[in-house]
Amino acid sequence: MGNYAYICALCASGAQARTESEKQKNDQKNFEIFKYDGLRAQRMGRPDYAIKCFTKALAIEEDFETMGYLSQLYIPMGETEKAREILEKMAVMEPHVTSTFLTLANVCYIQEDYKAMEEAASKAIAIEEGNAVAHFLLGKARKGQDDEIMTIAHLTKAITLKDDFIEARLMRAEALLQMKQYKEVMEDIDAVIAQNPEEETAILLRGKVKEANGQEEEAETDYKFVTEINPFNEQAYLYLGQLYINQKKLTEAISLFDEAIELNPNFAEAYKERGRAKLLSGDKDGSVEDMKKSLELNPKDEAGLNGEFKNLGPKPEALPGIF
Repeated sequence: MGNYAYICALCASGAQARTESEKQKNDQKNFEIFKYDGLRAQRMGRPDYAIKCFTKALAIEEDFETMGYLSQLYIPMGETEKAREILEKMAVMEPHVTSTFLTLANVCYIQEDYKAMEEAASKAIAIEEGNAVAHFLLGKARKGQDDEIMTIAHLTKAITLKDDFIEARLMRAEALLQMKQYKEVMEDIDAVIAQNPEEETAILLRGKVKEANGQEEEAETDYKFVTEINPFNEQAYLYLGQLYINQKKLTEAISLFDEAIELNPNFAEAYKERGRAKLLSGDKDGSVEDMKKSLELNPKDEAGLNGEFKNLGPKPEALPGIF
């Protein structure tokens, strides 16, 4: 009887092992099916279905590669918190993969979490010191924290590593423009335009330098040129409108801000500048409405509005706390 019980126990144990083995095989098969279907859906432009497939695959197995695919799908859909959560898990799972930290830094930038962005970019540099993109992102993070000196330092490192890094040169030019280092700004702009003669941001920055140096006609030419090569560049209309305010061409300036707002109804700075032009032209009610809209779109700019508008005339009654 004892031998019989022992044999039965062995048989049961073997059956259980086979059942567990079969389950593992089925799970692996299902994981591969869901992952493959997710990739196919992604290629076919069906991100919603791809997300479902990758999520089901990850419920079976926390696969690093699949997590990467899922995080990349969440980002363009605006699901940055979900993307960040996955990327942070990936960083723990495999802490020596540079691309994970680069993507995480970009997600943090979208969320305007510049401290976390700086941390992610710094970790990427610790893994791969010679990665130009990591230094660029670190510079971008410092720019978000209003640290112009370190912004320029990190962008310079990125450019040293990759001389034709257009994005880094443009961002460094913007930072140098803020510091009124016009000669250095032009060095970056010339390098970019040598690569791409119709690089719109570079041409606009060149216009800003010319305007600062009193070359208003040349600045106007640059701004207008950008509107000609790209009629949808709202920044060009903004800069040209600001130039016209300085030249007291208020009607023309307001028309340009109208154009910028039509292109981008959430363009806070265009509302602010149109409000400035309206106030200077005597339209106080219209000015108040525009500045209200500007603050609604960009609440952080209240101090800027106070500083820019308080000397332009009597305080409008309808906008308490702004003037």
